[in-house]
Amino acid sequence: MVSRFEHPAGGYKKIFETCEELAEPLPATVTGRIPPFLKGSLLRLGPGLFEVGDEPFYHLFDGQALMHKFDFKNGQVTYFRKFVRTDAYVRAITEKRVVITEFGTFAYPDPCKNIFSRFFSYFKGVEVTDNCLVNVYPIGEDYYAVTETNYLTKVDTDSLETLKKVDMCNYVNINGVTAHPHIEQDGTVYNIGNCMGKGATLAYNIVMTPPTQKDKSDPITKSKVVVQFPSAERFKPSYVHSFGMSENYFVFVETPVKINLLKFLSAWSIRGSNYMDCFESNESQGTLFHIAKKNPGEYIDHKFKGAPIGMFHHINTYEDQGFIVTDVCGWKGFEFVYNYLWLANLRANWEEVKKAAMMAPQPEVRRYVIPLDIHKEEQGKNLVSLPYTTATATMHADGTIWLEPEVLFSGPRQAFEFPQINYGKYAGKNYSYAYALGLNHFIPDRIVKLNVRTKETWVWQEPDSYPSEPLFIQSPDGVDEDDGVLLTIVVAPGAQRPGYLLILNAKDLSEIARAEVECTMPVTFHGMYKP
Repeated sequence: MVSRFEHPAGGYKKIFETCEELAEPLPATVTGRIPPFLKGSLLRLGPGLFEVGDEPFYHLFDGQALMHKFDFKNGQVTYFRKFVRTDAYVRAITEKRVVITEFGTFAYPDPCKNIFSRFFSYFKGVEVTDNCLVNVYPIGEDYYAVTETNYLTKVDTDSLETLKKVDMCNYVNINGVTAHPHIEQDGTVYNIGNCMGKGATLAYNIVMTPPTQKDKSDPITKSKVVVQFPSAERFKPSYVHSFGMSENYFVFVETPVKINLLKFLSAWSIRGSNYMDCFESNESQGTLFHIAKKNPGEYIDHKFKGAPIGMFHHINTYEDQGFIVTDVCGWKGFEFVYNYLWLANLRANWEEVKKAAMMAPQPEVRRYVIPLDIHKEEQGKNLVSLPYTTATATMHADGTIWLEPEVLFSGPRQAFEFPQINYGKYAGKNYSYAYALGLNHFIPDRIVKLNVRTKETWVWQEPDSYPSEPLFIQSPDGVDEDDGVLLTIVVAPGAQRPGYLLILNAKDLSEIARAEVECTMPVTFHGMYKP
């Protein structure tokens, strides 16, 4: 599962370069045979504009949102892309400068304004970015491109036109929501975000948005908070990127990576600062695991704790015999991994890229097991009795329960990241397979599959080829969990047709088909298959 290739030619730099949007869809050249059950669209999001005029964006999560689409029709494939017309994008293009502060890029005040109007505009507060470069998902009948702020952008998934900007703050007490909701079979959407709790302390709210309404009203307007998790530090919530959900429980992992809210609020107004400047690590907290009942929402006040990890992506969470099993892509230690995702680092020569990754937290796929039935007298013994895992949970004298994970995969500077599963059939259930993008010193260079029961692995990899998160699509007549295909976008900078959609057999990662186009593509983060 470890990468077989080095990248001295530096072809990966290409995925961090600005590209043009397309006026109309491009036909793709297909080799192999497109499975006949693929009839819809693969939608992906990522940055596509990495500078405005002579002003660069500095961080991987700053480039302006570009939406990509591969359409499948009668065995043929077309590729299309458009920039999302967010406020951040439209104003940048209009004023030919960075107007809205992004994750790692500060927007300087308008040079045309005098000192007084600049001074007063500070009191209007920060303009939070709506640059929705991270993911796209359905709410009711609509589709939204998203980032991690309070703004969602409604998009037309056929024409890729931008429809409207929606502010979640208008409907629920939330400062922002993640780009990783959980969506149930009936279309109910659950998400999590920081909020102001009681008595001016911070907390985390789980928000539920119902499925399509009978009266055709917008489900977002019916969103409500179902449960609240407390924050370990009063003014410093942890950064939260995703959460776990089983059939009856939510799992929230509170990592040591904190947002210093006071710094956040003061920094903007005083000096040129951005979101990245407001993160810090609590070196003594470790990692806290919180659980809550889903329906009705109820926080369960047990203190579960583990060694410090950074964590962005949950893989899957399920209940088994009185335990919650939660599988995550972890990064060991308390340092913030985003510190290593500055574009200057990612565009460096291969030896430099490797050197930087040597200093970074180490990736590891981990399984944590949380006992639901807890008795104070069982101090000092392992509470986990599931026969198939080495993960433990031990009650300490102070009542905290210490969690030690089972390591499902570990390779030095070889991350199993952007994980996906057979979500439709196995989300929240006991499962066997996870699929992911393999990062080699943070450079994406392979597609990987992991059997979480046996730890067996499979790899797809070609030299100088840079794939993206693989999405699993079940075969309509599929019986096994891994009966289906994986879809990924691969960039091969040296090739005659440098960008392609790759279709792999999910059983063994063998190639079924590819659809190549005569243009290159920048990096994409997340997306969805729309049947």
